[in-house]
Amino acid sequence: MSTPTLAHTQLLYTPEEAAKLLRFGRSTVYELMATGDLKYVKRGRSRRIRWDVLEAYANSLELLPN
Repeated sequence: MSTPTLAHTQLLYTPEEAAKLLRFGRSTVYELMATGDLKYVKRGRSRRIRWDVLEAYANSLELLPN
């Protein structure tokens, strides 16, 4: 069985775009960035999250039994 992956079209995502991809709220993504759970790059005042970081984070989430 293969691991599901998110479809992507770009390398860097804004926190807002990342929230949409992960189906989390924007503030949750900012909290994950602040705690270091979601790594990001910073250029000036802009923060961007790399695609591979989003995919690795999604794959690291623990699945709960039904």
